[in-house]
Amino acid sequence: MTATDTNPVIVLGKITVPYGIQGWVRIHPFADDPLAWAKMPEWWVATEKGDGAAEVPLAQWRSCKLKQCRWHGDGLVARLEGVDDRNAAEALQGFLVGAPREAMPATSENEFYWTDLIGLDVVNTRDEKLGQVVGLIETGANDVLRVAAEDGEERLLPFVAAVVLAVEQADHRIRVEWEKDW
Repeated sequence: MTATDTNPVIVLGKITVPYGIQGWVRIHPFADDPLAWAKMPEWWVATEKGDGAAEVPLAQWRSCKLKQCRWHGDGLVARLEGVDDRNAAEALQGFLVGAPREAMPATSENEFYWTDLIGLDVVNTRDEKLGQVVGLIETGANDVLRVAAEDGEERLLPFVAAVVLAVEQADHRIRVEWEKDW
């Protein structure tokens, strides 16, 4: 399996800390169903650069075979091939975990990978452009779109049905119920 410019690596989560002494790592997931990742025979890892995953050059991702993955307590823990002790696990602390797009399951209607939303224009019901999605923030209640305007102003819009009216990927935009002066 290879990543290409047309099939970028989709960031699934981030390695936070080692777990135990046998090379396990704890992972903060950026997706709704992290246990589904256990079905993938390999993951990709890379150090985070700049303001997020979009800044990671494709060539810096490296594949790692997945040995084990399970839900433990309030998070995900995993073992990767070649990571056999706590020191090796500590070396991965802060790395992003991803997979090439072709390895990911297809999304259902009204389901999106974060990477598919980044770069989309955000327009309100008056067709005023509020900016572009530059990132997302995961909160306990809902995800939040980080929208940067051309003048550098950044807005945070909750990614909920009351605000996000439509994601129109073919038209490269997200239509929202939000005013410029909010």
